[in-house]
Amino acid sequence: MTETNQHDDARPPLPPFTRETAIGKVRMAEDAWNTRDPERVSLAYTEDSRWRNRAEFPRGRAEIVAFLTRKWARERDYRLVKELWTFAENRIAVRFAYEWHNDDGNWFRSHGNENWEFDERGLMRLRFASINDQPIHETERKFRWPQGPRPADHPGLTDLGL
Repeated sequence: MTETNQHDDARPPLPPFTRETAIGKVRMAEDAWNTRDPERVSLAYTEDSRWRNRAEFPRGRAEIVAFLTRKWARERDYRLVKELWTFAENRIAVRFAYEWHNDDGNWFRSHGNENWEFDERGLMRLRFASINDQPIHETERKFRWPQGPRPADHPGLTDLGL
């Protein structure tokens, strides 16, 4: 990968992270994932980024795009909230929850944790996710905003008791 590739432009905030910049990085990731745009989301990762997501191990942007395309085709009406757990230097740990339904109309709340590692340009080179799915009734949903980023006044995970 060359330094002149436009896709490798810096993605502030850059490491080393402070509490404020780590929270900003988490919110930027949440907002991007809530667009459900695989191409846009993939640009936050290095060209050779490595993931573990459940039992899948995407490597590189093309595999990330393919993974996210499959994911959001299956997980309908996806809404995500992420929250900073901790950070140090070039690493951030988050916890998250997202709600979605399948083609049969069954709703789920997926809970998990992610560990992220960034390069010096603020691109994520490693992403390890552990996720559990909880069946819920539609009436138990907590994430009901229109598709796109979570509104600024919508409660976070801690405020929702999640």
